[in-house]
Amino acid sequence: MEGLFREEIETRQVDMFFANEMGRQIHRYIKAMHGSLAMLEKFEARMKTLTVPQREEAMARYIDLNRKVVKDLSWRMLVARAIANYCDTFHYFISMIGDDETMSFYVTRMKDKYLKYHEVFEKDGKYGIKDYEGNVLLSPEYEFLRTPYVYVDDMMTMPIIAQKNGKMGLVLPDGSQTVVAPFEYDDISLRDVEPWFECTKGNEVELR
Repeated sequence: MEGLFREEIETRQVDMFFANEMGRQIHRYIKAMHGSLAMLEKFEARMKTLTVPQREEAMARYIDLNRKVVKDLSWRMLVARAIANYCDTFHYFISMIGDDETMSFYVTRMKDKYLKYHEVFEKDGKYGIKDYEGNVLLSPEYEFLRTPYVYVDDMMTMPIIAQKNGKMGLVLPDGSQTVVAPFEYDDISLRDVEPWFECTKGNEVELR
C-alpha cells in the first residue's frame, strides 16, 4: 500500500460508508440518552434527504451541540468499518487497514469533516460566537450566552440563550443576529422535550 494513489472513487466511497457509520453512532447515542422513537425516525428521515457532503455538515453541527457522541469514539474503528464496506476482497481490506499511512489519512480526513466546534469569544466585556473557521456567528454584544446541548434534535439550527441589556432572549447563530424570542424575559431555561425553551417573564411562563 506504500505510495498508494488515492483515487477520487475510493475517497468518495469511503466518505459515504463513514457517513453511514457516523449516522449509526449518533443513532446509538440518541437511543442511549433515551430519545424517543419518533425522534430517531425524524433524525433518520432527515438524513435520507441529504447528499453525503450535506450529511457530513449536518452531523458535524449535531456533534458540535452533542460532543459526547464522539467522547469515547474509536475513529480508527469507524474508519475500518467504512473501508470494510468499500473493499471487494478480504485481502484488499487487510492491506488497507494494515497500512498506517492509509489509516492516518482517513482518520485525519474524517476528524476534519466531523469535528467543527464553535467557540465563545469575549470583546470589551461582551460575548459572541465564532464557528470553527473563525467566522462570527454572533457578534460580541451579549452579557451572557448559553449554547443548548440538545441530543434529540433533527439537525436544525438551535437558537442561543442570550442576555442583552439585562433581559433574556433567543437568537440564532446564523451570522445575521436573527432574534427568535425578543429580549424581554427574566429567565430562559432549556427543556428535555419540544418546545425546547421555557421563557419566564414575571409570573408568566411561555414555551417556545
